[in-house]
Amino acid sequence: MAVEQRITRESQVQRGRRLEYFTIAYNCLEGLISIISGLIAGSVSLIGFGIDSGIEVTSGAALLWRLSREYDAERREAAERTSLRIVGLCFIALAIYLVYDSGAMLLHREPPDPSIPGIAIAALSVVVMPLLARAKRRVAASIGSAAMHADSRQTDFCTYLSAILLSGLLLNALFGWWWADPIAALAMVPIIANEGIQSLRGESCCDD
Repeated sequence: MAVEQRITRESQVQRGRRLEYFTIAYNCLEGLISIISGLIAGSVSLIGFGIDSGIEVTSGAALLWRLSREYDAERREAAERTSLRIVGLCFIALAIYLVYDSGAMLLHREPPDPSIPGIAIAALSVVVMPLLARAKRRVAASIGSAAMHADSRQTDFCTYLSAILLSGLLLNALFGWWWADPIAALAMVPIIANEGIQSLRGESCCDD
């Protein structure tokens, strides 16, 4: 039974690594497309979304480091705590970015040009991110990792931001409602900041 449990745990750790490698690769591509599209269209929200992709890459790298310490109990616990703090800091950075980005959009009242590539990458992320977050939660529950659970929440928030970005880009392209995106993004700030504080305190759970 112990051997079977170890094999199962090892397979889940390997699955977790694959998920984090995918997270890093996808967010690098997502960030590159978003920033280039944002610069071309003059879209602060698209550029900011690209910056958020960088935060996701940081979170994914922290989790890869945590999973590399899986088979050394003492180092694993230390890596778990450190990774959880890093993910927590990523949440706080994301909340700060949303306040700055959304505030700047509302202050300058400068609607961006429509961006087809931006709409495409946001739509793709709305589909990809929920599947990725669900897979991460399963791994987190199976290996008892609060850090990976927190990282799955980071991916959840990427889903929400993708939906907000997509809605904002579509509403701006179709109706000229440039303010819809920053208002919706600001509404998410308290939720994200609270998640960050909980992660920094080590209070994130591993329940699905």
